[in-house]
Amino acid sequence: MASLSVNSTAPTFRLPASDGTEVSLKDFLGKNVVLYFYPKNNTPGCTLEACHFRDNLARLQNKNTVVLGVSKDSIKSHQNFKQRFNLPFLLLSDESTEMMQSYGVWQEKSMFGKKYMGIQRSTFLVDGSGIIRRIWSKVKVKGHVDEVLKAVEEL
Repeated sequence: MASLSVNSTAPTFRLPASDGTEVSLKDFLGKNVVLYFYPKNNTPGCTLEACHFRDNLARLQNKNTVVLGVSKDSIKSHQNFKQRFNLPFLLLSDESTEMMQSYGVWQEKSMFGKKYMGIQRSTFLVDGSGIIRRIWSKVKVKGHVDEVLKAVEEL
């Protein structure tokens, strides 16, 4: 997250969304945005994280907050994931990784000694003016949504 910090302006983007539209951060001016980046649909940690956001969405919406999930998965994959787990928020597809790079979450990773590029699980809380208010890097899924809820309540 070298280039982005709390109180900096969130990078703008326009990405295809799971509902067939294109979504921009500007579409949500006046609302808080929880922008969470996750590695892959239908994997254990990513499914758990999405379901935690799903289960707490009403609490976030009561605080004028929307949730947007972002991964490299295709729109078709997002649509299947949303349907399978009844996810009531938009999933954005960044197949080019351009947006993820602007947020600093597309990083070199290592598994079993092999290096590859992938998404570092991260969450950004952006206020209604487009300013980053919180950044969570290397997110551990357990308890994460509770941390996000607490931060939203402090805005």
